[in-house]
Amino acid sequence: MDLNHVATFVRVVEKESFTAAAESLGVPKSSVSRSVSRLEHDLGVRLLQRTTRKLALTDAGREYYARARVALEGLEEASAAVTDQEKDPRGVVRVTTPVDLGVLLLADVIARFVKEHPAIRIDLSLTSRVVNLVEEGFDLAVRAGKLADSSLVARKIGGTEIGLYASPAYLKRRGRPKKLADLARHDCVLFRASGLHTTWRLTGPEGEESVEVTGIVSSDDMMFTQRAISAGMGIGLLPRLPVGCGGDQVRILPEYVIGPGPLHVVWPSARHVPARVAVFRERLIAEFSAMKWEGR
Repeated sequence: MDLNHVATFVRVVEKESFTAAAESLGVPKSSVSRSVSRLEHDLGVRLLQRTTRKLALTDAGREYYARARVALEGLEEASAAVTDQEKDPRGVVRVTTPVDLGVLLLADVIARFVKEHPAIRIDLSLTSRVVNLVEEGFDLAVRAGKLADSSLVARKIGGTEIGLYASPAYLKRRGRPKKLADLARHDCVLFRASGLHTTWRLTGPEGEESVEVTGIVSSDDMMFTQRAISAGMGIGLLPRLPVGCGGDQVRILPEYVIGPGPLHVVWPSARHVPARVAVFRERLIAEFSAMKWEGR
């Protein structure tokens, strides 16, 4: 059995076309087609149903793909493990994190790390969406809040509560709220709200309380939310930040909080962790765990 034919078949299934598979492999489409045909000939079964519009796996092809993919990943992991033992960590580490964490916290960490490890390069993707690490080829992610994907390995690196903040200019203009219900009469900066009104639920001295708030702006990016609050656009919810990372905001109603919520470094569980990834992961864990968080 030629493993190159197997690998080509797996790539065709993943890319859902011969053309896309050929482009990713850097070979002609005809070579990809011949490779899959030879694999089918060797196995004596049809793996793919070919039409002019799309490809479809046969029952045999579906079962073969599931097993072949796992086998190929095992071979790649074995090769990576042996290679890592023979040389210093080097190569690219792909990391994804929310925009605010990346901008405020990761830049300095990465700068120190690459100075000590010049053979390792960091490819950082800042995004507000939850990235599928396996499908999109990421090695690590830093995530805040409850983890929804149980297939990931997670290491807790901290935790912070969310509080209410406003700028001094806004408070001078509109006054300082004295109780949670007062927020209903204020402008608020909303984060991930469906529209310009939502319900905030916070825990206070008497337990959980809620208030209906209205915003003049809503965003899905925490960095924008922080800047909007600093610019005096209203009251908003922000996480505590390490000392020195805060903006021009004042904590209001400090007895009301959400959380504390955890902060994790996560990575795929079914994948060999190359030395370059392990070295950077341990640096992230050490640096985040050592950060001193504000009690603003």
